[in-house]
Amino acid sequence: MSTRDSSHDPNNLHHFLKTRRSVRQFQAEPVPEDVVHRILDTARFAPSAHNRQPWRFAVVVTPGEKTCLAAAMAAEFRRDLEKDAVPEEEIEKMVSRSIMRIEQAPLVMILCMTMSEMDRYPDRKRNRAEFRMALQSVALAGGQLLLAAHAEGLGGVWVCAPLFAQEIVRQALDLPVDWEPQGMILLGYPDVTPAVRSRKSLDEVVVFR
Repeated sequence: MSTRDSSHDPNNLHHFLKTRRSVRQFQAEPVPEDVVHRILDTARFAPSAHNRQPWRFAVVVTPGEKTCLAAAMAAEFRRDLEKDAVPEEEIEKMVSRSIMRIEQAPLVMILCMTMSEMDRYPDRKRNRAEFRMALQSVALAGGQLLLAAHAEGLGGVWVCAPLFAQEIVRQALDLPVDWEPQGMILLGYPDVTPAVRSRKSLDEVVVFR
């Protein structure tokens, strides 16, 4: 017996999924609290390894917390750029842009992972696999969160910068020690919606056996 809901046209859903964009410029309008809760509620229904749901979300909305986070991450970013011998003028531009993105986004979410409820094994190979399963689960939740935001008329972009400053982010937001920052999602009502970018063809990314 088919479980398809005849009231929903698959073509409409496919169109909706394809219209999500990575939005980096937002209107100043804040995101209502009930919208934030709906987005997070939907994100938690993502699939996960063993159904352990290893994702955690730190929601940053107050200007002071965003400024604190932006400054801490910028300091770490600057140190890395200096180690790479990037010219000072270029460092200033890159660091300023990083700060501006965080401070100007109406809503900042830090997507974290915890291994606290994942399985433990006596060997390194399986523990590494378990870690990757948790990572995959968190990534799925992040993707679902972005789609839930899209359903609310919001734009968003996934930023990987927290991977390069996990301890800095955790300290700046006073997060639990087992919360490992994996990404930062900036959300808000789009000011500029980018055009669709090219995608590889199915022939380039699919094999049938």
